[in-house]
Amino acid sequence: MFNVYFGILFVLVNFLLFLLCYRLFGKMGLFVWVGAATVLANLQVVKTIEMFGLVMTLGNTMYSTIYLATDLLNEKYGQKDAKKAVWFGFFTLAMMTIIMQMVLAFEPAGSDIAQKPLELLFGFLPRLAAGSLAAYLISQFIDVRLYSFLKKAFSGYNQLWIRNNGSTLFSQLIDSLVFCTIAFAGVYSWSVWMEIFLTTYILKFIISAASTPFIYIARAMKVKEEA
Repeated sequence: MFNVYFGILFVLVNFLLFLLCYRLFGKMGLFVWVGAATVLANLQVVKTIEMFGLVMTLGNTMYSTIYLATDLLNEKYGQKDAKKAVWFGFFTLAMMTIIMQMVLAFEPAGSDIAQKPLELLFGFLPRLAAGSLAAYLISQFIDVRLYSFLKKAFSGYNQLWIRNNGSTLFSQLIDSLVFCTIAFAGVYSWSVWMEIFLTTYILKFIISAASTPFIYIARAMKVKEEA
C-alpha cells in the first residue's frame, strides 16, 4: 500500500508546485512548466511501479499537468498563448531527444561511469520517441481547440470543470491511442496492447480529474503580473 499512499502525496505535490510556479511567475511560469514537464514526464516513464495489482509507468502525473497548464493559458490568456505553449513543449521534448541521442553517440572514456545510466534514461527506441512526440503534438492541439469550443459553449465560471475535464477526457484518449499504436502495435498481442492502452488512459484521466480544484484555485489566483 506504500505506493498508493505515496502516489497520492506525489500527485498533491505536483499540483501544489504547479500553483506555486504560476503564483510566482505568472503566464511565463506556465510556459516554463510545460517545457519542464515534457522532459520530466519522459524521464519518469522509464520507471515502472505496481499499484492495485497492475504494473504501470510513472510520468502520468507530470504529463497531466501539461494539460492543466495549457487549459489555464486558454482560460485566462486565450487560444494563441495555449498553442504557443504546445509548440514550446514540443520543441523542448524534441531538443532533449536529439541532443541526448548525440551525447550517447560519443565514445566514453575508459573511466566513464555515466554512459550506461544515461543509456537507460535516454536510450529511447526511435519508435518510442516518435510515439511520444506525435502523441504530444496531436493531443495537445486537440485539447486547445476543444477547450476553446467548450469555452464558448459553457462560458460560465462554474462551468470551468466542464471545459477542463471535457477537453482533457477526449484529448488524452487520442494521446494514449496515438502513443500506444506507434510504440506497441505489433509488439504485443492485441489483449496486452488493449490493457496497456486502457490502464494508461484511465490513470491519466483520473489524475486530470483530480486537478479540477487546482484549476479553479489558479483561475482565481492573482499573480505578480496582474497585481
